[in-house]
Amino acid sequence: MPWELPVAASPSLRQVAQEMNARFGSLDAASRLREAAALFPGRIAAVSSFGTQSAVLLHLVAGVDPRIPVIFLDTGKLFVETLRHRDALVRDLGLLDVRSVRPDASELADRDPDGILWARDAEACCALRKAAPQARALEGFAMIVTGRKRYQTAERRRLPWVESASDGRLRLNPIADWDASTIEAYRVVNELPAHPLAEQGYPSVGCRHCTDRVAPGEDQRAGRWRGQAKTECGMHPRSLGEVTGTSVVRHVVRR
Repeated sequence: MPWELPVAASPSLRQVAQEMNARFGSLDAASRLREAAALFPGRIAAVSSFGTQSAVLLHLVAGVDPRIPVIFLDTGKLFVETLRHRDALVRDLGLLDVRSVRPDASELADRDPDGILWARDAEACCALRKAAPQARALEGFAMIVTGRKRYQTAERRRLPWVESASDGRLRLNPIADWDASTIEAYRVVNELPAHPLAEQGYPSVGCRHCTDRVAPGEDQRAGRWRGQAKTECGMHPRSLGEVTGTSVVRHVVRR
């Protein structure tokens, strides 16, 4: 019998996240995603950059339901390799509802007419080209699936399975406890294509002007906004504070 959240009178977003975290710690990634999809039918979507590790999460999504919407932000500043990787994954995984979202043309003309806002103010550029378009695309969804992992940065070290976020939505991080070796093993076992830039020193890929190669021993995302205090793009609103454990899965299952 599928698990259901306990019935309560108007449970808060934080209460829902706490109940889900208590349940999800004992499940594998596919089961977390499957149960979340069952709890929020028609109101769940995944966000994906189609970056160097995105194939793994998207493979899990396709295995649960290829009709789950996948929101992809085409900022106009991406590597051409990322766009080609997106097209290949959509075809190979049979994803049926990938939505490529772009910044509003009038807002770009007003706030970034020369196209180099990224050099003057990276925060403002991310807000214009990522956060604002994504917010519009996520209207109507209650649960958002992400591919964030705890090992990626110090800020993500205590990332829970489920967050109640400040935008009034839940964020599901089904592979939060996976490390780089687990992700790569899953990719290889399931014969998923590698991002063309992965072997060129880019473990994390964003917009081309704000992405640098990463040296051995650095955080995976150290090449993002190199030389700035900035570490996130603003696509993931502030969490309201749930905490979970820090176990790391070591097994890989072929589906």
